[in-house]
Amino acid sequence: MEKRIYRFGHDECGADVTEGTAHDNYTLGGKGANLAEMARIGLPVPPGFTITCQTCMDYARGGNAWPAGTLEAIAEARADLEQRCGKRLGDAADPLLVSVRSGAPISMPGMMDTVLDLGLNDESVLGLAAQTGNDRFAWDSYRRFIQMFANVVMGIDSDLFEHAITRAKAAAGVTADTELDAAALQGLVSTFKQIFAEHVSAAAHPELAGKDGAVAFPQDPEVQLTLAVAAVFGSWDCERARLYRRQNDIADNLGTAVNVQAMAFGNKGETSASGVAFTRNPATGEREFYGDYLVNAQGEDVVAGIRNTRPIEDLRHTPGLEAAGEQLERIFGILEQHYRDMMDIEFTIEQGKLYMLQTRVGKRTATAALKIAVDLEREGVITREEALLRINPAQLDQLMHPQIAKGAERNVIARGLNASPGAAVGGIVFSAADAVAEKEAGRDCVLVRWETTPDDLAGMTAAKGILTSHGGKTSHAAVIARGMGKPCVCGVDALRIDAARKEVAVAGTDLVLHEGDVISIDGGTGEVMLGAVALERPGTTGDLATVLGWADDVRRLGVRANADNPADARLSLELGAEGIGLTRTEHMFLGARKSIIQRFILADTSDERASAAEELSRAQEGDFYEILSAMNGLPVTIRLLDPPLHEFLDNPRDLAVRLAKMECEGASADELARTRALLARIDALSEANPMLGLRGCRLGFAFPELPVLQTHAIARATVRLKREGKNPRPHIMVPLVCLNAEIREMRAIVERAIIDVEVETGVRLGEIPVGTMIELPRAAVMADRIARHADFFSFGTNDLTQTALGFSRDDVEGKVLPAYLEGNIIPRNPFETVDEGVAKLVGMGCELGRAARPGISLGVCGEHGGDPDSIRTFYDLGLDYVSCSPYRVPQARLAAAQATLTSKVRPYVPVTPARTPARERQPYAEQV
Repeated sequence: MEKRIYRFGHDECGADVTEGTAHDNYTLGGKGANLAEMARIGLPVPPGFTITCQTCMDYARGGNAWPAGTLEAIAEARADLEQRCGKRLGDAADPLLVSVRSGAPISMPGMMDTVLDLGLNDESVLGLAAQTGNDRFAWDSYRRFIQMFANVVMGIDSDLFEHAITRAKAAAGVTADTELDAAALQGLVSTFKQIFAEHVSAAAHPELAGKDGAVAFPQDPEVQLTLAVAAVFGSWDCERARLYRRQNDIADNLGTAVNVQAMAFGNKGETSASGVAFTRNPATGEREFYGDYLVNAQGEDVVAGIRNTRPIEDLRHTPGLEAAGEQLERIFGILEQHYRDMMDIEFTIEQGKLYMLQTRVGKRTATAALKIAVDLEREGVITREEALLRINPAQLDQLMHPQIAKGAERNVIARGLNASPGAAVGGIVFSAADAVAEKEAGRDCVLVRWETTPDDLAGMTAAKGILTSHGGKTSHAAVIARGMGKPCVCGVDALRIDAARKEVAVAGTDLVLHEGDVISIDGGTGEVMLGAVALERPGTTGDLATVLGWADDVRRLGVRANADNPADARLSLELGAEGIGLTRTEHMFLGARKSIIQRFILADTSDERASAAEELSRAQEGDFYEILSAMNGLPVTIRLLDPPLHEFLDNPRDLAVRLAKMECEGASADELARTRALLARIDALSEANPMLGLRGCRLGFAFPELPVLQTHAIARATVRLKREGKNPRPHIMVPLVCLNAEIREMRAIVERAIIDVEVETGVRLGEIPVGTMIELPRAAVMADRIARHADFFSFGTNDLTQTALGFSRDDVEGKVLPAYLEGNIIPRNPFETVDEGVAKLVGMGCELGRAARPGISLGVCGEHGGDPDSIRTFYDLGLDYVSCSPYRVPQARLAAAQATLTSKVRPYVPVTPARTPARERQPYAEQV
């Protein structure tokens, strides 16, 4: 029978009986594997057992039915744990209490459920009070258990219990939970049990119904444990966990382990505490202890943000906790050296004794990831190659996000904890749903909450930044925001939030802000500012420059940028692009210039078309001149016009409405005639599917002037730059080719146009490579024929994905893909990460192209060129370069280095010079 349970910790004699290691995370989950590892290296870990991730998935696949033998295995493990601890769950004299925690193979902080203090009932609470001599502690633990069990296992709204606590505090005349005495807490237990009975259905849970049919809080620890384990398994598939996995590309079939562990109590008085800490600062990467703790509290109090925490550096100066604080700092060093990384730690101190409850490689911001990787390499802990592999390339996108501009005026209205760096500006919203609605409406917002919960994940994703009035640097808002790269300010005590009235007051002032009022937050300083503060983008300096330099020394794959204007070209160069892989010339005619191409397409006479063509050529020559000048000496691939006509022509429905209004308003006969003629012309050009219609090279054959005038503009811009002593390197790309005759004829047109300009100017332009974009399946499978007439291929994977899968990108992302992703029909969005079938087409195109034309240059210019997973695929397929949007160039450089280091197809072998330059394109052999 499959092994379902793994033990960790010591036995009754103090001997280690741990059965797992840190390498077993796909079986034991990250938490279980690291509990086992800490126990193995002798750290103080309360004993327990782990139920495997595979059991979770088997339970789910069986319709939430227990796999054969699982309940018996859990019962045996429970008995073994009781023997090791010398206590029994539910014992009336000296009860054992356990925590039931989730633990996925890949860390998902705060996304799944936990139940603490399990094993308490009406009898064992009295035994706990007698054994500890602390009535208050016992009743506080029992009320916590009932509240958490009711919420996590039964789905009862936690606010019902919080409201009861508020009433109890008011009745006792106190302001904090910790001020409630034993009698008040005992009263709360009775209230909580009544809430439980009123909100749990006997039909849904017959095991909780008595002989009279009434539901009661379960007193049997075996029932408590079975229901709690099932609830934690079930939380793997809750909405927030699914959303988190989609956002972080975590597979849905991994499951979560469940860790059942003897409780250590941080709420046993002033010599007890609970906390969360990091061995280095996860926001900045500085080598300093970072975290929060609470005296007389359980771990959930720390991360929930219900009490304002104290910084971890105060721990060893707190009376009664000094020795535990010093021991914890020693353990920080042990763990960091053992794991060779920055670690995240959860701990509890029970009456002065330290217990380690969890460790894992800590979540960190992009800034921290870079600094930690660089520092660990310089400290000799890891190699340079390991440092490169430690950084998630997608995180570098965070560093391209805005910061408060230097010298910007700041109207600071409040300050809190700098929980996650970066800056955000937006209108205030008070709920996750409102944040989502604002994003859908195209408006920036800042989510303002007392404290976030896992259910707020969608709103946190939608908001530009997060602001809370409670919580510390390890609260839910802080941890999740750092993982997302969202600016976050926590613990702003001055904020008095009234979410029901959608307003927030600032204590000590007359200022009251309402929903929609614009604020700015600085996650680096903790400042909250009134109004919109000027933002700026930081450059590639410091640790980022160091890491990217290392990446450039390693990678074998070139990185270029997609840039359609001079500003983007200059930005691409600044961010390290080695050229431009795609200039979409049709994008130069959006906005005010749109009328030029409209006049060309809709011209009725040759004179009208010639006039529009001349204006189009002049406009493009200026753009090409600026772009080629900015990229002096680097290749610039310019794609000939590829406009789906519907993007440049008026919508015929809108035009028909306009015509009807003109008729009603008595427009002149000439105006009506012109408008009717225009509508007739647009109707004549309309297509059932414009993405597959008159576009690409087909447009050039339909309007032969277009490729000629564009080539003239490119060539003349090149002449101007050569006369200035510069080294322009244009490459001309013919779009949407699928027939070798198309590229053959279009190439001939382009090269004749180049010769025209050489004759006209007397300047020899030399070799201007002419290639094509492979974006149709036929082009990929016939690439050997097309390659005879092409100096290079650039795979347009956006359109190749549409045509290979039969998905319309404009429609499918809002209609089909959500259902496909939710149902695991497709693992990832194929427009974000290249589909394996599309990758096979690219591979076929590469193989056939090189067979027919050795040395042909091969690249990718779709947005997949900036996706780290796709970059690894393209490297394995043997491409020479990828091209992506300017802001994704840094992450593409790092991802290309990681692909080189991890590829099994093209193993990494250090060379000098470090990076192999891209192949020069072969000259076109035919005489034109």
